[in-house]
Amino acid sequence: MNNKKKKTKKKMNIQLPKIPIKITNPTKIISKKSTTSTTIKPNPKPKSETKPKSHFQINDQILPTSSNSSIVLARNSILSPDFYQIDALSLAPRLLGKQLKKDDVILQITEVEAYLPNDSACHGRFGITPRTAPVFGAGGHAYVYLCYGLHTMLNVVADKEGVGAAVLIRSCAPVSGLETIQQRRGLKSEKPVLLTGPGKVGQALGISTEWSNHPLFTPGGLELLDGPEPENIIVGPRVGINYASPEHVNALWRFAIAGTPWISAPRNTLRPP
Repeated sequence: MNNKKKKTKKKMNIQLPKIPIKITNPTKIISKKSTTSTTIKPNPKPKSETKPKSHFQINDQILPTSSNSSIVLARNSILSPDFYQIDALSLAPRLLGKQLKKDDVILQITEVEAYLPNDSACHGRFGITPRTAPVFGAGGHAYVYLCYGLHTMLNVVADKEGVGAAVLIRSCAPVSGLETIQQRRGLKSEKPVLLTGPGKVGQALGISTEWSNHPLFTPGGLELLDGPEPENIIVGPRVGINYASPEHVNALWRFAIAGTPWISAPRNTLRPP
């Protein structure tokens, strides 16, 4: 019996070391890993926040100022030289709604003034000088001069060569290139004060007197593009010409788009024709 017991003990001793090997639980380890992997969820990507596009209201027409709008609006055709071969008084209201383009800036013309031959307020009254020579050129050219030695004033020459008439661009509304306009003006604003006044228009376009006599009907540089015709216009006497004769001071040769805030002062002298 003693021998049998000893043999039994030996068998037990042989089996004992196998017990911890069988106790290992790989299933538990795997389940931990799989649990961890299934519970990890990727963080959702934050939704991109885009600022609303800036818009400007012109006679119930909304004009976007995004870069896409400049691509669309750039398709408008350049006005041909024939468009300008009429007297300044007829050309002035036809320029309303048309677009001036230079670099990435596009402006829509909202206010103008006509200056005719034999007009005591027109620069042509001085005859042909180095300064006024472009006024006597063919219609469709730019006439740019300095007012008080500070403000760059853009005019569109009208009629045939030798006549001596032009249309002053008094105010515009921004269509595209707002950041460039603000930078040139030194004014971070989207309000009408940005472009209501002829000196502001010249500054926003980045032009100088060197642009005088530039053809507005050729691609590149400063261009005059076709644009929507306004439904209604208002008229009134021109601004800042008290030195002229009473007849010309009171003449209703100032034109603007009705219903737009992009008009220079004074506004109370403008009314429907």
